[in-house]
Amino acid sequence: MNYDIKEVAERLKATRDSLDISIEEMANKTQTNLEEYTALENGERDFTLSFLHDCTLALGVEMIELLTGKSPTLKKYSLVKDGKGLPIKKATGLREGFAYQHMAHLFSHKKVEPFTVVVPYCGKAECEPIATFAHDGQEMDFIISGKLKIKIGDNVEVMGAGDCIYFDAKIPHGMVAIDGEDCKFLAVLI
Repeated sequence: MNYDIKEVAERLKATRDSLDISIEEMANKTQTNLEEYTALENGERDFTLSFLHDCTLALGVEMIELLTGKSPTLKKYSLVKDGKGLPIKKATGLREGFAYQHMAHLFSHKKVEPFTVVVPYCGKAECEPIATFAHDGQEMDFIISGKLKIKIGDNVEVMGAGDCIYFDAKIPHGMVAIDGEDCKFLAVLI
């Protein structure tokens, strides 16, 4: 889904306003400074997945509502076939080129946010320091294919297919695909 940043920003602002939450309070709840939050809410910068996740927690809305303006309706179960999740592509910023598919976007009142994530291989990124970010909650990443180098705080781990890591997402973390191929994994934000 190549969402329109301005439309998402408008929905974010309207929801925040309707709940009488100040910009300062939202900046705090999304772990951004006031200037950065204002730029995001004005649609001047693209959103990170972790920022959107923090917004949904602060506003009590589903991520799909911010991205599309539609509410999820399924309550018993949601079946999403391979490759048919709600696609979210990061064209710019910290996670440039990462491709996400939300795997439960139609289910209402989720307790977790499950995504398949494809991290594109970039030889340059493999050799540079890993850029990190943090968000509220916990995260579980299960490698489906490829290899992933993940940094959590001062620790660096290399993971391959079948490996799983669970961590406190408030600890700055970042990841890159290694060994010449893209890495696909299941990420569950809790």
